[in-house]
Amino acid sequence: MNLYSPAKRIGELLAAEFKKNPHFYFFSPDETTSNKFDQIFNVEKRAWAMPTKTWDLPEGEDGRIVEMLSENVLFSVMTGHLMNGEPAMMGSYEAFFPIITAQLLQQIKFIKQAKEVSWRAPMPAANLLSTSTCWRQDHNGYTHQSPALISTLLSVPSNLANCIFPIDDVAAEVTYNFMINSTNVVNLATFNKIDEPRYLNKEQAEQEIKDGATIYEFISDPEPDIVFTAAGDLVAKEMVEAIKILKEDLPEVKIRLVYINSLSYRAIGTTENKLSAEKFAEMFTKDKPIIANFHGYPETLENILENYTIRGRLRVHGYNEEGSTTTPFEMLRRNVASRYDITTDVAKLYDRDDLILKYQETLAKNHTYALEHGEDMIE
Repeated sequence: MNLYSPAKRIGELLAAEFKKNPHFYFFSPDETTSNKFDQIFNVEKRAWAMPTKTWDLPEGEDGRIVEMLSENVLFSVMTGHLMNGEPAMMGSYEAFFPIITAQLLQQIKFIKQAKEVSWRAPMPAANLLSTSTCWRQDHNGYTHQSPALISTLLSVPSNLANCIFPIDDVAAEVTYNFMINSTNVVNLATFNKIDEPRYLNKEQAEQEIKDGATIYEFISDPEPDIVFTAAGDLVAKEMVEAIKILKEDLPEVKIRLVYINSLSYRAIGTTENKLSAEKFAEMFTKDKPIIANFHGYPETLENILENYTIRGRLRVHGYNEEGSTTTPFEMLRRNVASRYDITTDVAKLYDRDDLILKYQETLAKNHTYALEHGEDMIE
């Protein structure tokens, strides 16, 4: 299977943007290379006024790549650039984006009031590229694991923030295009920098961001007994793997997978195009159990889903503030978000104690293996 990095694809698009638009800037707290956006150094210099060394990356006083280990200063400078009507983007580790939370909330307030002033032109979106996420910061540990900004932005009633979760490199490109063309909004795109499977073609990805969610037909059954849903690339992969396991262990159970591409205030979808109740019922059925896996805090997604259906249908997994320096799969197990935690939910619905025991034993076996070897079991 070919694997692709969403972050590397974003890096290619940023490089193209630098060549196309001489007023475009990129801001990053010294993590451009770490976050796999480093292709931009092939076309643009880092802003730098001090003497350079032979081993330095391209640097100069007129550089448009601004790196400084202060998210607060970077966002302040970027905001001034946006207010001049020129686009920019900021990239960072997911755990450190919450440092600018208060500034983002002030930016949302400014946008809200600016939209009420007739003479003010639309302002380019405040675009945040969030990678090195909690699910793949197992090596850096608990301090580098936090999806808190997602919950904050989705709680603001002014409805001027989008949280987007491109599932692969194709969706990442479509997300980038959406963000660079947005005005008067805050966009937070959350994706991983590691190589992962590709699920969509460009047409499918464009439709997905338009609708806010998509039924993944390649892994779904018609007339499902249970609906799986996910928002976030790595947790979605766990749902795909869970379905594969259940096709072997409970082949009579029909499952549909719905991927949620974007969330905004109280809704699936973006601020300008929220998923309707009627469309939700088509995708998620009217009454079947829904098992969800979320990149961020489970309650954040659960609160949104409750605007569409009753709590009794829902079982939502996600990041439960359980972190450590551990292995990738152990991060999922610690937060009850792994494929075997999902399959356990289904086994419980069908009173299959034998399968519950099997899945829990697998989780325990990997835990022991990871402690002894410092890596997950191959399977």
